[in-house]
Amino acid sequence: MTVRYHAAGTDTAHRDTRDWWRQAVVYQVYPRSFADSDGDGIGDLPGATSRLGHLAALGVDAVWLSPFYPSELADGGYDVADYRDVDPRLGTLDDFDALVAEAHRLGLKVMVDIVPNHSSDQHAWFQEALRSAPGSAARERYVFRAGKGEHGELPPTDWVSCFGGPAWTRLPDGWWYLHLFAPQQPDFNWDNPEVRADFRTTLRFWSDRGVDGFRVDVAHGLAKDLAAPLRDIGAVEACEPRDLPEDGSHPFWDRDEVHEIFRDWRGVFDEYDPPRVAVAEAWVRNSRRTAYATPQELGQAFNFDFLEAALRAGVLRACIDTALADARAAGATATWVLSNHDVIRHASRHGLPEACDAEAWLLSDGRRPALDREDGLRRALAATLLMLALPGSGYLYQGEELGLPEVADLDRAALQDPVWTRSQGRSKGRDGCRVPLPWRRDGSSYGFGSGGSWLPQPPYWGEVSVEAQEGDPAAPLEVYRTALRLRRRLLADEALEWLSGPDEAAGGLLHFRRSGGWHCVTNLSDTPQPLPGGTLLLSSAPVTGERLPPWTTAWVRTATE
Repeated sequence: MTVRYHAAGTDTAHRDTRDWWRQAVVYQVYPRSFADSDGDGIGDLPGATSRLGHLAALGVDAVWLSPFYPSELADGGYDVADYRDVDPRLGTLDDFDALVAEAHRLGLKVMVDIVPNHSSDQHAWFQEALRSAPGSAARERYVFRAGKGEHGELPPTDWVSCFGGPAWTRLPDGWWYLHLFAPQQPDFNWDNPEVRADFRTTLRFWSDRGVDGFRVDVAHGLAKDLAAPLRDIGAVEACEPRDLPEDGSHPFWDRDEVHEIFRDWRGVFDEYDPPRVAVAEAWVRNSRRTAYATPQELGQAFNFDFLEAALRAGVLRACIDTALADARAAGATATWVLSNHDVIRHASRHGLPEACDAEAWLLSDGRRPALDREDGLRRALAATLLMLALPGSGYLYQGEELGLPEVADLDRAALQDPVWTRSQGRSKGRDGCRVPLPWRRDGSSYGFGSGGSWLPQPPYWGEVSVEAQEGDPAAPLEVYRTALRLRRRLLADEALEWLSGPDEAAGGLLHFRRSGGWHCVTNLSDTPQPLPGGTLLLSSAPVTGERLPPWTTAWVRTATE
């Protein structure tokens, strides 16, 4: 069975074109956990700059920096107190400029997180709002409302926070403010012209400093139905894409009006040559995702269905087909990701039984069920080589190139994610994927810095460090390096031709060809599968003979092409 996907006229093998992002590999740096230059236990911008050579040697095209702005760290830096500065604990604007200059010298593009749905409660605007009277211009930049009940003692609506509990907090003056995340993250009112103008200024501020693109946090949450009276959501879940209506009618998620905002942003991006690019973090239905990714808006939108899909060939085939069709319809490219700072690392996630409750596993400190790290890593590498062979851009999360597992057994006293406290202990949160990286076999923090690390590192961290894996062809680090080097050489266009069909997928096999005559074959079963004849370019696990071992991906150049 042959199914072809074509993207005509898109030669994207070269990174230095206006469309560098279409098939780029982008590496996410979570700055507080990447590298610490001053020994305070917190990663910083000079530390990240010192390790950019690792990313260039890895073979990625761009680095994406999670928030480095001034923050009280109520949500790991996603509570921003000043959008146009650097947190003093992480460096200065001069340090940021030095990072951009070094990245560009090494041939790396730079993307930064922009957090437009909410600010920190320490932001100058919110502090002004707290000092101002109800109905004032200062309060109109956020969402303040009177409460329900005889004395306004009840929240204005039944809206709930993504971190647990109500999405409203009451002030001493009796008024309530909206926060779809932590109470320290008040939501902006995007109906307010001042808010829109200020973010245009912020986009230009960083673009003028050489930033090549932006990752847009909670892109689907900016527009809200604030017409009086505010309406309850009732049985509609607050955060689950599958529960959202497809007509854009939810009070605060994925409303049609959000696209007006991003069309306005596109005008800013296109002021630059090359135009700045952006990728939407939009947890929405497939049917709604394409609007965020059009050339008239952000250009890309994360495909979280691929991240969440079970590691079964039929499921992944359907997910890939949908994503490629959606991208083609949007005039964009698909955007693939397996791990990030918000989810369990895929080296652990894919090692768990498919029916396993991941939250329960974390709460058991990873004891039930016991994780087979070797099996999880084997499956994760197979998924990674499949992802890197697909048309579109791939986003890597720091440390996945080392095969790092989730640190599931962090002591409760060490947890810092607000999810842990807001859920009243029902969710352990995301700290397990944010543990600082191991660079060396030994030392106080395995090379992360000279003064320990802000989250405790497990005792086996040295075994999986960069130093321990250097030069070992079977180590995850060298598999990633080889894959990225080959990928850059092999890429021609964005076409994909399936050579396996539904019957093969039912048996665990995925097989497609990319332009230039290279094949990707993935065996997601417990039984060896046929491998096409030709030159084996790379495999995620050792291959001998003409059969592809279980839970393995191979890249092959066939003898006839």
